[in-house]
Amino acid sequence: MVAVAPVIGVLAYQGDVREHLRALAAVGADAVEVRTLTDLDRVDGLVVPGSESTVIGKLAARYGLLEPLRERARAGLPVLGTCAGMILLAREVEGPPQDLIGVLDVRVRRNAFGRQVASFEAEVDVKGLDGGPVSGAFIRAPWVAESGPDVEVLAPAALRKRVAAQLAAAARRYR
Repeated sequence: MVAVAPVIGVLAYQGDVREHLRALAAVGADAVEVRTLTDLDRVDGLVVPGSESTVIGKLAARYGLLEPLRERARAGLPVLGTCAGMILLAREVEGPPQDLIGVLDVRVRRNAFGRQVASFEAEVDVKGLDGGPVSGAFIRAPWVAESGPDVEVLAPAALRKRVAAQLAAAARRYR
């Protein structure tokens, strides 16, 4: 019997869509771009990539995909949000109002690590991933300012100490 690969979509309005498609294909998924309701209807899971969350949200609303995304996620469609994708999935964002999918019980702070010039990389311990820390790039990245009781934090507060040290070093470099 041949196993059927899951069809995993990447919301393809903006951002690192190709990189996510390649990574999904590399692990055996049938990776497809999602731009329309027809595209969304054929996926078993979805990745909302990083980029500019306000633009992705506006485009999803304009093309009639925002409410179907909410409905599918609430009905159990597995969804992964990376960077801007996490912002879009959040129930609340600190800062100006924007279109959100709003299915993840977190309040997110946009650009939490500072401006573009303060970008940095850090090793991050992620709960559930074997093999030690992973390299994380923090480029105007968000963080979770508050999470609901059913949200499991996978990269806990220990990261904040490393991040604070990186931010202090970056601030010294750009003074």
